[in-house]
Amino acid sequence: MKKYRCLMCGYIYDPAVGDQDSGIAPGTAFEDIPDDWICPECGVGKDDFEPVD
Repeated sequence: MKKYRCLMCGYIYDPAVGDQDSGIAPGTAFEDIPDDWICPECGVGKDDFEPVD
């Protein structure tokens, strides 16, 4: 599973870690996160993330 980076603040969503503060369990692919999820660092939406190579 790919990691994704927030274009606004640089936060990296790592699917191996998830985002437990937002109820996203470890092992959750970025594509499987609900569309209303926001960056835990700056509050932008999923549209402002890009895959990390």
